[in-house]
Amino acid sequence: MSPSGQGANLLFSSRRSFLHSLSRSALVLSLESVLAAARPLRWGGNPAAAEKGAPPNAAPPKAATDPGVSFINVAKESGLNTKTIFGGEHKNKYLLETTGCGVAFYDYDNDGWLDIFLVNGTRLEGFPVGQEPISRLFKNNRDGTFTDVTLKAGLAHSGWGQAVCVGDYDNDGWDDLFVTYFGKNVLYHNNGDGTFADVSVKAGVAGKVNRWNTGCAFVDYDRDGRLDLFVANYIDLDLATAPVPESGPCLYKGVMVACGPPGLNGGKNILYHNNGDGTFSDVSESAGILTANGTYGLGVLTADFDNDGWPDIYVANDSTASALYQNKKNGKFVDIAMEAGCALSADGKPQAGMGVAAADYDLDGNLDIVKTNFAGDTPSLYRNLGGGNFDDTTFLAGLGAHTQFLGWGCGFFDMDNDGWPDIVICNGHVYPEVEQLKTEAGYAQRKLLYQNLHNGKFEDISMAAGPGISDPVAARGCAFGDFDNDGDIDFVVNTMNDYPQLIRCDSRLDHNWIKIRTIGTKSNRSGIGARLKCVTRVAGEAKPHQQIDEVRSGGGYLSQNDLRVHFGIGKAEKIELIEIRWPSGQVDTLKDVKPNQQIFVKEGEGIVRTVQFPKAAKR
Repeated sequence: MSPSGQGANLLFSSRRSFLHSLSRSALVLSLESVLAAARPLRWGGNPAAAEKGAPPNAAPPKAATDPGVSFINVAKESGLNTKTIFGGEHKNKYLLETTGCGVAFYDYDNDGWLDIFLVNGTRLEGFPVGQEPISRLFKNNRDGTFTDVTLKAGLAHSGWGQAVCVGDYDNDGWDDLFVTYFGKNVLYHNNGDGTFADVSVKAGVAGKVNRWNTGCAFVDYDRDGRLDLFVANYIDLDLATAPVPESGPCLYKGVMVACGPPGLNGGKNILYHNNGDGTFSDVSESAGILTANGTYGLGVLTADFDNDGWPDIYVANDSTASALYQNKKNGKFVDIAMEAGCALSADGKPQAGMGVAAADYDLDGNLDIVKTNFAGDTPSLYRNLGGGNFDDTTFLAGLGAHTQFLGWGCGFFDMDNDGWPDIVICNGHVYPEVEQLKTEAGYAQRKLLYQNLHNGKFEDISMAAGPGISDPVAARGCAFGDFDNDGDIDFVVNTMNDYPQLIRCDSRLDHNWIKIRTIGTKSNRSGIGARLKCVTRVAGEAKPHQQIDEVRSGGGYLSQNDLRVHFGIGKAEKIELIEIRWPSGQVDTLKDVKPNQQIFVKEGEGIVRTVQFPKAAKR
């Protein structure tokens, strides 16, 4: 989250071509002259440059009209009534007070309705015994409201909470819960009766007291049917010796702020192998995790980026090159982010990355990456070209217009169920002291909502999508899922020293959808790592519409999305084909599936249960 090195990205057809051009010429152009020559058509500029990077047979851009959906914060009326406490409200002494917490949409009781787990933090001065902030579990009452069941569930825990991720590590049919901390992590075993047991020490994943653990994800990296665990680390921080703002002094635009991360010792990421007996072994060194480039890890994203059937791991690093751990299929990983083109900005600079998410936004069969960055920079959009290669298409795709915001939680989600992934980015400054500056966008900031235009580009519709997007808040983690089961995707946002947001999507469109819950047999029970393909066809159109996604633990900024995979299918009246490629190698094919329902698919057996939901409510 350092402001250093936060120049605006330059636009070139690829990062490689830009770097190559520097080696051939000493000519230095102004930023404005470069951008003017290469902006997309809607900014004016070079038409040829604007169309590079668009998928084949790209449709013309849609007009910026009413998106047909609106977003509203319903947290208060839903019963999410506890504040997230994290550091000082107006002044921070250490960087530890700035990162905030993640959040999970998590069906812990298997009733088909998403519950919410909110990670919580603390303050340097501490709290009286019994008054410490604790992470919270809210049970979905199935009527738009939630009930706090934290104490009953046995999840009361205080400290500098960071991330949350979910997965059934012991394959007993109940998804378990892992929470990272500055200090020791906590693994909660789901007992299946509404309660949890802290098995962190017994399982061997508590870690060390001086580690600053951040993003996490369950991932079956060796495809043995048992979920392993990846944990990113930020800084090896000792508050007794850590620098304070006055020691530098550490300044942001002339204002003293918390020091770091540059100048502080970066933490090392951890990979735990599941031993199959309820315990894990630290295999970070033997797996090659410790030799990766970069440090200061925050957001963690797992996905099969090279389509070889094995999960890879991407880590958004703060102030250094990000890492892409390519799975070598032999228990080892190699960081290929630099040569793959997804480590740096388009102009070859390290960025202050926070959140990271994946989807196939251009429907070419490859999972692309969006990453949030520091103020003064744009988000990063890396288009997956296949074969483990990416192009930075941030400006080409229309995500380069805003540099005033500081991004955290993010995600691809099909907000209008038209079958094309859209993007939301949650913002908020890192330093509460920026309220003294008139040049900044503020500590609390509005969100950015980008609508997919079906031609490789996005349109910023933030100000036309309702107060859930346009109202400012100091956001951190966010998670996506359909909490009210009305067929459109909502999201929940954790904040800094404020109440959480529950952003409900209200659709006025008559679009169809399908939800898939995976049940592994040979593969891990949660089906994490399964690749799903959804093929539909609208009457009168010759070409089928083909989408892909994966069942994923972790992601975004320190958060956990719904484990159900959701596909919007627009006006299609059925799903012609659903193909599931399980981590075990098993391929299941379903044909002619009815829309607007949730299906449970068991590996090797097909659909074992269906649940009907009403079509998306028109509020």
